[in-house]
Amino acid sequence: MIKKLSSLLQKTYTSLLSEKTKHIFEKIILSIAIASFFIHLIVIWLVDFGFITIQGAPLLFSNTISAIYTPFSFILVYEVYLLIYYLPKSITTYISKQYEIISLIIIRRLFKDLSELTFSNNWFNIKYDLEFTYDLITSILLFFLIYQFYVQNKKRYRTENISASKAESISTFIKIKKIIATLLVPALFFAAIYSFFHWIMSVVSPSDVGSISLKNINNIFFEQFFSMLIIADVILLLFSFFHTDEFHKVIRNSGFIISTILIRLSFAATGLLNTALIISAVVFGLVILIIHNQFEKKLSLQENLHSHEHDG
Repeated sequence: MIKKLSSLLQKTYTSLLSEKTKHIFEKIILSIAIASFFIHLIVIWLVDFGFITIQGAPLLFSNTISAIYTPFSFILVYEVYLLIYYLPKSITTYISKQYEIISLIIIRRLFKDLSELTFSNNWFNIKYDLEFTYDLITSILLFFLIYQFYVQNKKRYRTENISASKAESISTFIKIKKIIATLLVPALFFAAIYSFFHWIMSVVSPSDVGSISLKNINNIFFEQFFSMLIIADVILLLFSFFHTDEFHKVIRNSGFIISTILIRLSFAATGLLNTALIISAVVFGLVILIIHNQFEKKLSLQENLHSHEHDG
């Protein structure tokens, strides 16, 4: 029975998260993104010439620059898939994908901000101009912080001698990560479909579904998805205790959960608070990783010293 379940898990995982599936999904999403860009442009022109009227989220259909918003939304869905794809492979790469997603959300928001800019001497007194300034600075800071995170992620100080029992616990932990990743794929799919159709209905019949504000449009799907990630991260943390009880690794994994929670909280905030929460999340994750690497470096030096003493 256990062997059958294990075989079924492996088949499901391979069909949803293999390298081949990733390439297929990439091509599909890119095709949809390109098509959606032209569809959005056509809708904007139809609205501009008065052929149709859009009552919900009118600012997304009033400027051709805002058409870039739509393909970026589909690209973000692909980035979410990549996040799930890397989950069983590397925790730190999985976390870095979270940071990439939130930075791309900021970049996507910049395209919306560009379509709403008002050029005047009162730049810092106009709401949309201020939001554009915040997002511009935030995107640059995030790009730099994510680069530093990748630099720290590449550092390796220890080569552990893995015993048979240790290898078995690592194998079990990887299987658990594969189960979580496999479950997240359909969750991603249904959350994306639900969010998309809910938004479409709010545009077509705002009186029936309730008009969605532009702030909420930026959060559609991702607010729910990051809530799911927090649950997944907590489950991973609990199961990681079977894999390792090293203090610095437990603190690193716990710190990454706090970082994810801060990103989730940012969706409920606006303006400077939204920016501060996002930057704090990435800075916190980066500092946690830097300190973790210093632990690894120190332990590596101690192990090498201990090995030389035995050789002597």
